[in-house]
Amino acid sequence: MSLPVWFAATGDSFLTCDLPYRDHAFQEVARLLHRADVRIANLESTVHDNEGYPSAQSGGTWAMSPPASLQVLKDYGFNMIGWANNHTLDYLYGGLEATERHLNEYGFVHAGAGKNLAEASAPRYLECESARVALIAATSTFHPWWAAGEQRPDSIGRPGINPLRYVMTHYLQPEKLARLQEIAAVTDINAFNKLLIEEGFMNDPGKDVFLFGNARFMAGEEEGTTTQPHPRDRARIVQRIGEAKRRADYVVVSIHAHEMKGDAKEVPADFLPVFAKACIDAGAHAVVGHGPHLLRGIEIYKNRPIFYSLGDFVFQTELVTTQPADFYEHYGLDHTHNVADALEAMSANYTRGLCVHKEVWQSVIPLWSMQNGELVELELHPIELGFEQPVYRMGWPRLSANPEILLGLRALCEPYGTVIEMDNGIGRVRLQKG
Repeated sequence: MSLPVWFAATGDSFLTCDLPYRDHAFQEVARLLHRADVRIANLESTVHDNEGYPSAQSGGTWAMSPPASLQVLKDYGFNMIGWANNHTLDYLYGGLEATERHLNEYGFVHAGAGKNLAEASAPRYLECESARVALIAATSTFHPWWAAGEQRPDSIGRPGINPLRYVMTHYLQPEKLARLQEIAAVTDINAFNKLLIEEGFMNDPGKDVFLFGNARFMAGEEEGTTTQPHPRDRARIVQRIGEAKRRADYVVVSIHAHEMKGDAKEVPADFLPVFAKACIDAGAHAVVGHGPHLLRGIEIYKNRPIFYSLGDFVFQTELVTTQPADFYEHYGLDHTHNVADALEAMSANYTRGLCVHKEVWQSVIPLWSMQNGELVELELHPIELGFEQPVYRMGWPRLSANPEILLGLRALCEPYGTVIEMDNGIGRVRLQKG
């Protein structure tokens, strides 16, 4: 019988500054994380000192962390990093290459981005005393040109992230779809698409699919919107899981996904549960989600955990020190304004945005134990990130005794049949025996 292996995972780490001191809150969180053999973070920032040009598009703000911030993650105890997300190419290929270089310098096992698709999608391995663990990281939230490109005999690949695209389809009853087609016929909404198809630069979607601009519509008696994982991306990631499970004792998949079901941000879009379960079916032992900057439910599938979102771990968007002109222009500002002006314009003087939503600043750190590939125990430790602090002090995690965090998560878990029991401020997931 193999030894039990303990895992810990966290949500987004958006670091924009170093922490020159290690206070009591830091030490408590670090001690908790060090209970685990495998300690996984999602790095939602580039890491460099202006070593890349700012992209024309970003993940929201342009995210850049000083290289010394990686020492903070090291001191917390993290040994595996996923960095496929909507900020990976905020500073184009120079920022990506610098981030990878700094991650290597600090000795992290990291996955999710690289100089071509093979590198970006590759499993990366951590050698523990009790097990060998593989990490595969991907993101569904990205600008299309951020996806890494595949090598060919006649062309090199393209740097970027490991993509999980999805196909969104809107269903309308036939008579409503006919009215939409009538609207398209008297406007230019589809004119360019028709030209692209005619000239061979775009495939015809087929007779059952109607494009209205970039949106896919089909006839259906049950109206609504569905999403499904892109079959090629799903197949590629599943194939890499198959490779990893033959080369490691455990495989963890990290997925960054902002997409939601309708207007319910706390509920993942349809494609995410489909993808997560396909990963488990292929041999993954856990799926760790993040992206929407709040908690989502937890599902235990085939006695393996799926965390649909772990919210935030370090979140310092209000401490960015520089933004390109594009950011200022978006809010009607010019060269006479500074970064504080821009952030206040974005948040309407901190009356809107992520900074005013308390749930963004509450999360959990899960610790779970597996033995012989089976989930044995799953603990949930609540954390808070300083919602009550001034914006320039918000963002560092501390362990919390606030019961509303676990109560809220328990409600989010109910649709998945996951039961959380409260035990002295810690959540424990009730596991099925046998």
